[in-house]
Amino acid sequence: MNETLERESVNPLEENNSVRIIEYIKYGKPFNRLRNLKPRNRKAILLTRNWVLPQARMERNKKLTLASKKFPGGPVEPLVANPNIPHIIKYMGSKKKIIDYVIKGINECYTGGTVVDLFAGSTVLSGALRNQVPMISNDIQQYSAMLSNTYLSSYDWENEYPNILDEVIRQATLIVDKFKETYPELSFDYSGELTLDQFNELEKKQQDLIERDFSSFPYHLFVKNYSGTYWSFEQCLWIDAIRGVAEQYKEEAVYYPIISSLMFAMSYNSQSTGHYAQYRDATNEKSMKDILIYRRKEIVPYFERKFLEFKEALGKNDKANTVMSYDYLDCLERIPNNSTVYADPPYCFVHYSRFYHAIETLVRYDYPEVKFKGRYRTDRHQSPFCIRTKVKGAFEEMFRKVAEKESNLVLSYSDTGMIELDELIEVARDTFGNGYIIDTRYQNYLHSTMGRKEDKSRDVQEALLLVKRK
Repeated sequence: MNETLERESVNPLEENNSVRIIEYIKYGKPFNRLRNLKPRNRKAILLTRNWVLPQARMERNKKLTLASKKFPGGPVEPLVANPNIPHIIKYMGSKKKIIDYVIKGINECYTGGTVVDLFAGSTVLSGALRNQVPMISNDIQQYSAMLSNTYLSSYDWENEYPNILDEVIRQATLIVDKFKETYPELSFDYSGELTLDQFNELEKKQQDLIERDFSSFPYHLFVKNYSGTYWSFEQCLWIDAIRGVAEQYKEEAVYYPIISSLMFAMSYNSQSTGHYAQYRDATNEKSMKDILIYRRKEIVPYFERKFLEFKEALGKNDKANTVMSYDYLDCLERIPNNSTVYADPPYCFVHYSRFYHAIETLVRYDYPEVKFKGRYRTDRHQSPFCIRTKVKGAFEEMFRKVAEKESNLVLSYSDTGMIELDELIEVARDTFGNGYIIDTRYQNYLHSTMGRKEDKSRDVQEALLLVKRK
């Protein structure tokens, strides 16, 4: 069973199997008075004030402490990548293709206990190591927490969710039908032959829905903000409908694969290049025909396909896993000593929040203010690893904190990074000191950029910096 830790300043929608909020902040209504309330009311207060029951907090810390102890009786059994890791979203720099190489590096540093994925991103490491070790999966983006929870949660499909897929689609269909009855004038047909001008007029009408008021429907965020952009109105309508149905299951583990299956459907229905930096415009017949391929796709078949794959690949999980949505330093403050930390920070000036803002909004579903052509959130995270004047200091702080936790580190880095690898190695040696052995491994591979056809991937040299206590 896994639990989710979240930033105090954020009230995300994701739930978990045990404890939702992590910080016990002593203010407002005295805690002992909460015990007299009904569970639902107590939980609502805890949610809004970011409290956690002390008993649950102690149980969590006990699990992490036990997990951090080295296994007695000889060498640790090597970790291996699970052979069937369900793919969820298109992701720049995903380590799925080189996951065996990454885990081989982790094995060189792993001495038992907890494995920490510090910059989890698409969380493929959680899928690869599922049911093998206690995992802490962390990323400041909340969509990453949703993906991690999908991989790490425990499921008893036959007994708990025998007909869940049919029920989700049935309820979503009712929502879609109701919306169309309420707004019969909103119909945008891509099925026939269209001239370039007709196509762009159809797109523009949908894009203008951002000015409409749909507040009578509780789930209309994508219809309003994204129709005619990355997705069509029809696709957005189904995204909102399935997202609304998912909320009914947020107290249960199945919440995560519902949302993740929807992320998959969004990724493969989107007319953009694989991320959400900008949607494409039809500037000629060729680009129009290419966009039409995606406009004519449907959300539900992709959603069904991925959900059935989750049912096949993910079963029960008995490890004490934890999912966090923290800044990397805040996460390191909370890990147990003697952990093995895997760090794959962003390499260059690209801020991932620009490329994945849409699925962040799907998870948070908070109706954010959006701006510019890409319709970005205005509260996007800016990583110090993507800022040239801050990157060296960010690495120094990370190294220092890992050393304070008496933990080992496996750092993924590439020759495209903002700081030269030789300089980074020197920073590591200066920071970790004589108590650590530092080694490097190298491998060439195609780094996915999710760009256009002429720039979909690039040859890079992937380095693993292995930092292990003597």
